[in-house]
Amino acid sequence: MPTQERNAQTSGQRSALQALLAPRAIAMLGASADLGKLNGRVLRYLCDKGYAGRIFPINPKYGAIGKLLCYADPASLPEAVDLAIIALPAAQVADAIRACGRAHIPTAVVFSSGFSETGAAGRALETELLRAAREAGVRMLGPNNLGLINAFEHVVATFSQYAGGETPAGPIGFVTQSGAFGTAIAALARRRGLGLGYFVNTGNEADITFAEVMAEVIADERIRVGAGYIEGFKDGPGVLALAEAALAMGKPLVLTKVGRSDAGARAAASHTGSLAGTDAVFDGITRQYGLVRARNEEHMLDLAEVLAYCALPAGTGVGMITQSGGAGVLMADRAEELGLSVPTLSEATQARLRPVIPGFGATGNPVDVTAQFLAKPAILRESVIAVLDDPGVHIAIVWLQLMETAVNMLVGIFEQIKAQTNKPFVVCWVAAPETALLALRARGIAVLRGAEPAIDAVAGLIRYAEARRNWLANAERRAALQLAAPAFGAMRGPAGSAEGARLLEQAGVQLAPHALAASADAAVTAAERLGYPVALKIESPDILHKTEAGGVRLGLADAAAVRSAYAALMAGARTYKTNARIDGVLVQAMAAGEVEFVIGLQRDPVFGIVVMAGLGGVLIEVLKDVAFRKAPVSAAEALRMLDELRGRAVLDGQRGKPPVHRGRLAQMISAVSCFGAAAGDRLRELDLNPVLLSREDAVAVDWLMVLDD
Repeated sequence: MPTQERNAQTSGQRSALQALLAPRAIAMLGASADLGKLNGRVLRYLCDKGYAGRIFPINPKYGAIGKLLCYADPASLPEAVDLAIIALPAAQVADAIRACGRAHIPTAVVFSSGFSETGAAGRALETELLRAAREAGVRMLGPNNLGLINAFEHVVATFSQYAGGETPAGPIGFVTQSGAFGTAIAALARRRGLGLGYFVNTGNEADITFAEVMAEVIADERIRVGAGYIEGFKDGPGVLALAEAALAMGKPLVLTKVGRSDAGARAAASHTGSLAGTDAVFDGITRQYGLVRARNEEHMLDLAEVLAYCALPAGTGVGMITQSGGAGVLMADRAEELGLSVPTLSEATQARLRPVIPGFGATGNPVDVTAQFLAKPAILRESVIAVLDDPGVHIAIVWLQLMETAVNMLVGIFEQIKAQTNKPFVVCWVAAPETALLALRARGIAVLRGAEPAIDAVAGLIRYAEARRNWLANAERRAALQLAAPAFGAMRGPAGSAEGARLLEQAGVQLAPHALAASADAAVTAAERLGYPVALKIESPDILHKTEAGGVRLGLADAAAVRSAYAALMAGARTYKTNARIDGVLVQAMAAGEVEFVIGLQRDPVFGIVVMAGLGGVLIEVLKDVAFRKAPVSAAEALRMLDELRGRAVLDGQRGKPPVHRGRLAQMISAVSCFGAAAGDRLRELDLNPVLLSREDAVAVDWLMVLDD
C-alpha cells in the first residue's frame, strides 16, 4: 500500500501516526501480571505516569491484572483502541497484527525481536509480518524496538528502564533507530534537565520510518527542535520531505548519524561514483536542507539545547564575555577553526565598557570582566548587554566557573540580560551547580558545560540560521529550475563522447569544440576546421579513463603531428586492451584555464541523483576536496558548494593568477544538476573532468557518461 494511502488511514478523524503517538486507548498483547517483567512494565508505567486513556491488557491466561480487566484477544475488546502494544514471540506477531486489523486497531508497536536483525530466517519472518500489516491495514512501529513516550499526554508505551525515572515534557522531540543507545541519550538529556516531549524508537523500521515519525513529532506546536540518532535511511525522499517541512516551520532538526567511513561507497567508473560514499552524500544534503549534524550524543544535546532556547542570530559575529582570559583565547581559537567571526568590538562599545570593567580586564573581544563582578554584579550585566549591542556581534557566550555561593545572583543577572536584549546569548558555566543549570533552563536560557562545546553549539546555531535564510531566499530560484528529460533513446552503458556531448550541450553545458574522427584523414580535416593546436583522445567504450591508457595527445600543431598521434593512439589502445572496441579519436580544440575543476553526477541508492563539485585533475581522488548536493541545485546553491571547498582560495587566484569566473562555474554546476535530475534512473553516473576555469569562462574538456537501461 502506498505511503500516502497508509498515512490517510484514520481512527475517527485522526491519522494513524496521530493514533500512534497520542492514543486515546491502548491494548497490550502479551501482557504479564508480573509488573517487573518487560511485558508487565508497560502497564505499570502507564498507570503510574498518569495516562488518562483506557488500558486493555490482552492475555487469555488472566481475568484481570491488578485493577485492569484482562481480555482474551483483540476481538473481545469492549471499545475502540488506537494502539496495540505487542510483546509476543516473533512467530506469533503476524497473526497478532491480523487480529488487530480485524478489531480495527490502526497502529501497533512491536517490541518483539527475532526478525531481520537475526539473519535470513528473521528477514523472511519480517517480510511476512509486513505483508500481514499491509493486508490488515495496521501501521506498525518496529519490530525489535522498545516503544515510545509522549510526555505531554503521559503515554509511556515502553519497557525501557529509562521510563522508571522522571519523564518531564519539554520542547525537544527525540527519535532514535537504536533502542539502547537512544535511551542512554534520553538519560543524558534528563540529567541535563532537558525535557523530551517525545521519545520514539523506530527499531527495524519494517513499516513506519524515522522520517514519518519525526515529521509527526515536529508538527506538534509544543516541539521546537527535533533530535535524531540514525544508523541508516530506508526512505531518502521521506527524509528530504521532512527536512523541507522542518525548514518551512522553522524547526531545526539535529541528527547524529553513524557510519562516517567510505566503506559503503560502491565501485564506480567515474570519480564521482568512487567519492560518493554514503556519508559524503549525506553531509552535503545536511548543508543543503538545513539539517544540523552532531558528532556524538553530547554534541547533539548541546545543539538541541541552544536551538530550543535561542533566537536565530542574524550573522556570524560571536562576542565572548569571560572571567578568564585563558577561556576567552580557547573559545576564540575554536571559533576561528570553525569559520566564525570574532570581531573586535567597535570603539563606541569599548568606550562604553571601559568605565564598567576593572583596568586589569580587557575590552576587545573576548571581553574579560575578571572576578570583580562578584562584588559588583552590574559589571557582568552591563558588559554582556554592551557586547550584544555592538553591531558586529550577533550572538554572545558568557563563560564562568563554579560560583556555588552566587547562583541566585547570577541567575537573576542572566534573567535581566534576556529581558533587555533581542540578540541570543548562551551561558558556558563550567562545573556549574545543579541548581544553576535547572534554574537557567527553566527560564529558557541555554547553558553549556565547556568552552569548546559552547563554541561548537553556537556554530551549529549560526549555520542553521544561515541555511534557513538561504532556503527561504532561494525558493523562487529552485522553483524556476528547468528540467527537460534528455533524449537517451536506446543508449545504455558508457555513452560515446559525441553522443554524451550532444546531450550535455542541449542541457546548456559548455564543452570544448570537438569532432569524432574514424581515420587519420578525418582527424586532420577536423583539426583544420577547429584550428590548431588540437588534442586527440582515443574513443572507445572499453577505455573509460583515457589518460591511464596513454590515450591522450595534446598541443598538436599541424597535420603531420595529428597523423602521427592518430597512429600512436590506435597502437597504444590495442596494446592497453587487445579486444577493445575502437571508434576512432575525438579531435578537440585546445582550451585554456587557470584551474582544473570537476563536476559530476551519481545515483545515490538512498537519495537519488546527487551532484558533486570540487577541485579536479588527476589528484581528485587523493585530495577529495569536493561537495555534494541532491540534484537539482540553483546557481546560488552551487556558489555555496564552492565556499565549502578547502581549496576555495585557488578559485580567487594564487601567485599572480587571476580569479576564475565563479558565476559561470556555478551556472555549469546548476545545468549539470538539472540534467541529472531530469535523467533520473536512466543515468548511472557522469564526470566532467577536467573543467578548465579562467577569468572569462568554464569549459569542460573531458566527459564520461554511463547510462542504465
